[in-house]
Amino acid sequence: MFVRIDGVPHHVDVTGRGPVCVLSAGLGLAWFEWDPVVDLLAPARTVVRFDRPGLGRSGPAREAPTLAGEAERVARVLAAVGLGERAVTVVGHSLAGFHAEAFARRYPERVAGLVLVDSSVEERTRALPARGVRVAGARACGAVLGAAGVPRAVGPLLRGGGVPRGLRAVYGVSRVWRAGLVEYVTYGDVAHELTLLRRVAALPGAPVAVLAAGPAGASRWVSRQRALADALGASFRALRPAGHLLMRDRPHEVAEAILAAGPRPSG
Repeated sequence: MFVRIDGVPHHVDVTGRGPVCVLSAGLGLAWFEWDPVVDLLAPARTVVRFDRPGLGRSGPAREAPTLAGEAERVARVLAAVGLGERAVTVVGHSLAGFHAEAFARRYPERVAGLVLVDSSVEERTRALPARGVRVAGARACGAVLGAAGVPRAVGPLLRGGGVPRGLRAVYGVSRVWRAGLVEYVTYGDVAHELTLLRRVAALPGAPVAVLAAGPAGASRWVSRQRALADALGASFRALRPAGHLLMRDRPHEVAEAILAAGPRPSG
């Protein structure tokens, strides 16, 4: 389905039945990256997925992303599909881990659980200059690449296997590249917003889980993820070996963490 938020059509998929969980994928990614996890969750959960503006099948973004805006977007998507009054398990992958944590801190009464799936981690952040220039540059770069046919030629190939060819074509759309580039150049701004939010807004008492992807041995990345879990008072699990797209590499473990973080279905 499509719902309109601030004039932008948002592509939303609602599947299953039971307590609600909302899944948000990382930088530049589309709703279908969660497919293996949704298949496992749907018998016991109402699963909501959506594409941020410009990504997947959603309409072009009108504004550059902010942390507060992305947390509010989760709330507004849920309201638009009639689930605005339900407590939800909010799940964020990569960059969307920032968004999910911000939702939990800004809307604590709405949160039944929080799961961070190989979330972005930034221990030291700062206010960055020239945001407007960076955003304009990213949009211009996306337009040039689109005019040159680069997204169509390269995007589906970069995504690689594991996804049907028809869905991979989403990554060959110029609109998606522009949105992804804007998310990339505003990443540091969003990370710094979260640093500031953590100082003034606590997490709710709901369960929090951090899942990390890593190689077979020890890695600096897994250590950083463990430190994030400690800072958030979260449970921690490293899934090895696995790549960054944990929802595709280890869907059963991701689904288990989501089920454990939320309420059990009644009956």
